[in-house]
Amino acid sequence: EPTVRTELMEQIPPIAIFLQESRPKFPTAFFEYLMPIVVRYLTDVNNQVRKAGQEALLILLEQDLVAQSDIENKVCPILLDLSAPDSDDEYKVEAVNIICKMASMLSRTTVEHMLLPRFCELCSDGKLFQVRKICAANFGDICNAVGQEATERLLIPKFFELCSDSVWGMRKACAECFMAVSYTTSPEVRRSKLSPLFISLISDTCRWVRQAAFQSLGPFISTFANPSSAGLYIREDGTLSIRPSAQDVNSNSCQPSNNITVMSSSANAA
Repeated sequence: EPTVRTELMEQIPPIAIFLQESRPKFPTAFFEYLMPIVVRYLTDVNNQVRKAGQEALLILLEQDLVAQSDIENKVCPILLDLSAPDSDDEYKVEAVNIICKMASMLSRTTVEHMLLPRFCELCSDGKLFQVRKICAANFGDICNAVGQEATERLLIPKFFELCSDSVWGMRKACAECFMAVSYTTSPEVRRSKLSPLFISLISDTCRWVRQAAFQSLGPFISTFANPSSAGLYIREDGTLSIRPSAQDVNSNSCQPSNNITVMSSSANAA
């Protein structure tokens, strides 16, 4: 029964955590028995079971419970099979979605060598616009996962393709993640390549694309600033934030409401 398999998948993460905490008693139970079930259910015929398996896998990766060998030898190969050009459409959409979600949880080497080539192929998928849209929506996360060198060498050309896609939703998704992509590149690439590309989005024929681009204009401009002097930085959730400078803190210290905060911080530091 699919409902039984779905319920089983929902119990896998807490069982895995228990086995990890009791590892001296069950040193190989998770890797021998549970991990193969999770991998097998990623290809289950029932979409609810597959969804439960995908969610379980992401939780296990987030909790760092999956061994590197299992990631490289079991998880990545099955996702590559599911996202292959001749794969079933529904499986392919699910596979690219989970690839994008798990990229931030894996090592840079694993993402670059095992998943990045397939991601680049999927960005040019001419059959399913849903696949390209998922790639566009998660483009910034993939750039952050692989770093500047791979971004400029492999991903920027694909980003140009997506920014000129015939489907306006693709271009809108690119505009929304433009700051995250720009943040991963060098100042020269920002100036010579991304700036003209952004101008094309802000002049797009579709007003939804233009609106998204205007909303990303400020964050994109902020990536040109020197973080050490401007105090701008990217949080873990991908949002732009401002770190107050020492001069600002000192100038605000005369105000009673801020003085408490500064003194409290100093006391904690001491």
